[in-house]
Amino acid sequence: MSRKIKQHFVTWLLFLIAAVSAILFILPTVLTISNSFMTEKEINTNYGAMIDSAGADKKNYISEELNLKFLPDMVSFQQYASVLFKSPDYLLKFWNSVILVVPITIFQVLLAAVTAYGFSRYRGKIREIIFFSYIILMLMPYQVTLVPNYLVSEYLGILNTRWAIVLPAVFSPFSVYLLTKVMRRIPKAYFEAARLDGAGEFQIFWHICLPLCRSAMLSVGLLVFIDYWNMVEQPLILLNNEEQYPLSVFLSQINKGDVGLAFAVAVVYMIPALLMFLYGEEYLVEGITYSGGVKG
Repeated sequence: MSRKIKQHFVTWLLFLIAAVSAILFILPTVLTISNSFMTEKEINTNYGAMIDSAGADKKNYISEELNLKFLPDMVSFQQYASVLFKSPDYLLKFWNSVILVVPITIFQVLLAAVTAYGFSRYRGKIREIIFFSYIILMLMPYQVTLVPNYLVSEYLGILNTRWAIVLPAVFSPFSVYLLTKVMRRIPKAYFEAARLDGAGEFQIFWHICLPLCRSAMLSVGLLVFIDYWNMVEQPLILLNNEEQYPLSVFLSQINKGDVGLAFAVAVVYMIPALLMFLYGEEYLVEGITYSGGVKG
């Protein structure tokens, strides 16, 4: 077998592996969307009746006999009508997610931009130690930082309010780390030229740094939005009032009532994150490949 044939074989083999992996990855999403258009009768036929282990009338889990089906026999909007018009609880939880995630995304990116500018423009041992502590905090999982967040929120008197979730998220080190790495790649000649023209520090930040980091900020904002759009641990620990829970927490409770509604709510819940990704995909790729005014 010649070398050229081997290269083609390896290329097609890698393509086949990537295609199969992509199909397996997208199958749950396709299944969720297609099943959301099924009638309640068809869903019960495919997935079994919702029964309780004790045999009572309470519906807690799906029967073990499942029939995965990707195409509905008859397209029905019954589940969406129930979610959007007959069950205001789902829409309330959806807007709870919006109220929490949008301020977190906006203010975290803005605050991170200012902080990253300070780390990138001025070097020193103290600043490097502080930046290293940001990295340590970023590597810690949510479960570790939830305990100090809970204690601080209780001390400040904001426990069981939305501020207990918003404030710690706004000061998250994730965005600071990424934007600092981007800003440190901006050529110093840009800042020196602005200095010679009489620009102040704020003008340099606003008119030079932010435009050059626009793609990076949008990509960071996209990642932050998707991350907090799917948060579960923070609301469960920091909020006692279930009426303030976001839809990400409420999704786990829907299966107790109707699995058909769970499919429809899951699709509605995916729409904002999907639209954000489709809109920001170009910025995400550009923000990753951007290196301070020069695309690499």
